[in-house]
Amino acid sequence: MHPAAETIVIRQHLIDPEICIRCNTCEATCPVNAITHDDRNYVVNADVCNACMACISPCPTGSIDNWRTVPKARAYGVEEQLGWDVLPPELTPEQLEADGVPVALEAPPPTLAAVPDETAGEAPFDAASYGATLPPWSAAHAYANLYGPKNPTSATVVGNFNCTEAGFDNETHHIVLDFGAMPFPVLEGQSIGIVPPGADASGRPHHARQYSIASPRNGERAGYNNVSLTVKRVTEDHQGRPVRGVASNFLCDLKVGDTVQVIGPFGQSFLMPNHPRSNIVMICTGTGSAPMRAMTEWRRRLRKTGKFEGGKLMLFFGARTQQELPYFGPLQSLPKDFIDINLAFSRVPGAPKRYVQDLMHERAADLAPLLKDPNTCFYVCGLKSMEEGVVLALRDVAAHAGLDWETLGAALKREGRLHLETY
Repeated sequence: MHPAAETIVIRQHLIDPEICIRCNTCEATCPVNAITHDDRNYVVNADVCNACMACISPCPTGSIDNWRTVPKARAYGVEEQLGWDVLPPELTPEQLEADGVPVALEAPPPTLAAVPDETAGEAPFDAASYGATLPPWSAAHAYANLYGPKNPTSATVVGNFNCTEAGFDNETHHIVLDFGAMPFPVLEGQSIGIVPPGADASGRPHHARQYSIASPRNGERAGYNNVSLTVKRVTEDHQGRPVRGVASNFLCDLKVGDTVQVIGPFGQSFLMPNHPRSNIVMICTGTGSAPMRAMTEWRRRLRKTGKFEGGKLMLFFGARTQQELPYFGPLQSLPKDFIDINLAFSRVPGAPKRYVQDLMHERAADLAPLLKDPNTCFYVCGLKSMEEGVVLALRDVAAHAGLDWETLGAALKREGRLHLETY
């Protein structure tokens, strides 16, 4: 047999570093841990990737959907990908033939992963697998990727204020950006990318950072072409070591009249339902409150018109202390018959730690009817560490209500009614 016939050719999965906004969706979604990252790029390990395609739909930019035909022996390694600024071009037929690949030989297309052997023991609980990648059936049409890294648009700062009672080290800012006459249509649940000025330690321009939109579809100020963001000033990493977040400090220090470079908008699934009597259950921590604020404010504005009969709104909101909880004051002014608010604080001196999943267990009697109602949508946004506890709480509530979680969880995902956006 000719050696070329024995050449193994793969369709290697790669992530475009020019388009990627480093939102971590792909890494969080990948069921085999094939995706990793450093402070610059997200990359795919060809030795681990099984082309299951689970990461493709959730990616807000499409940067994840890139493939290159290569001999397996010449697959691009992780370290090589981490150093890329652009994707390599496809190998030419001549280059492939030089590696022993006949021109007529086609690389196999990506295939679905094999079904796991259920007899091999119970797999660990995978909360992310229940997250929907489709929007609710009544969601409005979302526009996405109108402006990319190569053609960002500009926005002017028209407001910037601290929306917590915490000190400098834990402050969170509410920032309003106006797009003037530039088209920038958004929906509640979408996000945008902010491009910080300057360069990183390697001398390369900073990549965009993603922030959820905190304002409703008709603007932070109704009828204006603006959006608001909820941005926490980053002064330390997850280990508590001092670090100055590039984009967060840039944004928090902006003054009215300053301009910023914006890409996006992103997101076509984490969208609210729009049909009458639809219920919305929102579960969030910290700045994960941004999309929940947007949804709540849109429903509040609809309620004032008297022309929309909204269903139940229920909010589970967690922070370390009341002082660090964004929008605490405005939350207290919302009518009790409009939204059911439940606050969890985990670092109050002299009090036990309470998390959003604890409150969900306490409110099981009220959550159960909402789980049974096909008009209910659930939205989870915040730190990745909350995801499993929240989905397990939903499973527990379902079990106590006599509902089969596997059947219900599959329906919530299939119908675009359980959305997980954690980071």
